[in-house]
Amino acid sequence: MDATESNRSQARLQVTSITIGTSQPHDLAHFYAALLGLTVTADEPPVAGDPTRGGWAQIRPPSPEAGPVLNFEYEQQFIRPTWPSVAGGQNATQHLDIAVDDLDVAVQWAVDRGAALAAVQPQEHVRVLFDPDGHPFCLFERTP
Repeated sequence: MDATESNRSQARLQVTSITIGTSQPHDLAHFYAALLGLTVTADEPPVAGDPTRGGWAQIRPPSPEAGPVLNFEYEQQFIRPTWPSVAGGQNATQHLDIAVDDLDVAVQWAVDRGAALAAVQPQEHVRVLFDPDGHPFCLFERTP
């Protein structure tokens, strides 16, 4: 083990949450809670008269092993991402990958909760969808 590996193991780094910038933290938290079968665990409304404090919300799985916490933070200058990416566009810099048992059933479940299926589908066993604020996310078939 070299010094870098030794220091890293001593630091004990672990990703515990993902924060998603959005124009609608309340609505997006409730969308993902319904999609994933979780509950909204924090939901702070916007501060009246303060456009920079437009609210914050969170969903938390029942245990850390069940997945990361998802935070939804208000972004005053939020622009919907363009996917697939285009030159000069507000391109998505990250997205959620969500494993499913039955892709067709999961896509319908997501659409029924407010997602939109992307026009471009680059892989056979993956479906790209958009959440209500335009963030892309992928559903993919779980491998046994």
